[in-house]
Amino acid sequence: MTNLERFHARISQHELYSADDPVVERVLKDLATQRIVHVSQKDGGTQIKLVIDYPRNVQALFKPMRFPREQQTLPNHFYFTDFERHTAEIAAFHLDRLLGFRRAMPVTGRVLNMTTELYELAEGELLKTFFVSPSNNLCFHGKCSYYCDTAHAICGNPDTIEGSFAAFLPTKEVAVRKVWRHPWRRSYHKRRKAQWEQDSDYCSLVRDIPPYDQGRRLLDLMDMAVFDFLMGNMDRHHYETFRVFGNDTFPLHLDHGRGFGRPFHDELSILAPVLQCCLIRQSTLATLLRFHNGPRRLSDLMRESMAVDPVAPVLWEPHLTALDRRVKIVLQAVRDCLAKEDNVDAVVQNDLT
Repeated sequence: MTNLERFHARISQHELYSADDPVVERVLKDLATQRIVHVSQKDGGTQIKLVIDYPRNVQALFKPMRFPREQQTLPNHFYFTDFERHTAEIAAFHLDRLLGFRRAMPVTGRVLNMTTELYELAEGELLKTFFVSPSNNLCFHGKCSYYCDTAHAICGNPDTIEGSFAAFLPTKEVAVRKVWRHPWRRSYHKRRKAQWEQDSDYCSLVRDIPPYDQGRRLLDLMDMAVFDFLMGNMDRHHYETFRVFGNDTFPLHLDHGRGFGRPFHDELSILAPVLQCCLIRQSTLATLLRFHNGPRRLSDLMRESMAVDPVAPVLWEPHLTALDRRVKIVLQAVRDCLAKEDNVDAVVQNDLT
């Protein structure tokens, strides 16, 4: 078995991998070092992503570097047109693991040779989009909804490019997944607002709808809201679960390329599920309190965790500062809820997972 197959075999009902499972580091090493045998463009999606094939049917999803780490989300960009950042994918994996969720697939950075590891291995429509820029750099742009044109091409510097490599989930033939519309999904419209943005009692509607009316799922969405708020990710429209485990299982944390874009702005609307439901999982609250009270802050733990990545430093320093600031904001939101509610157990809930 490959390390990725071992990883797949250990996926359980309540997490993708167990704490300190050595196979996770082995998967990361394989993605960062193994020989690439084929490259193709992933179908669908708004921005360019490549499927990377390694020997023995191991695959990863490659998101290329587009701009320096210091570049922030452009002020006139909507969340659904913002550039995706390869560094956000890497950092999200580390953040998910530090939060104790373990619901995101392993992601590593890697530096590629544009000629030998992309151009010579590409074919078909993707190959047709490669060209040499006026600076004599090899570039490509692929085909997608946003930024797949010559003006937004991905170019080597001079012949290398870095990106994120996310391990593939088990195939849908092996592990069928169910796709759910996120109840706090944004409208993805320039002028229209979603129902939750206009209805202060929206959470009571969600609580009456399966699978949020019982079991763990509503608490899982609170976890996801905290996770997204910490990294500033507004792009959460759907989520997936493994069908084999039914409703008593975790939502996968996938696709975080639009996180870590605005380090000096805290988007409170991302925290709407927690604010509207006044609900948080006890273990998640305990983790946030540990980050806040020390002895080590979340920024320090993230910096240490990401230091071993091949493209470290992964994040611009202001993004790490923002993590500590946002931990305080979540904790204050919980305090406000506790001040409003008579029943502490209604706000801070515990389930067995």
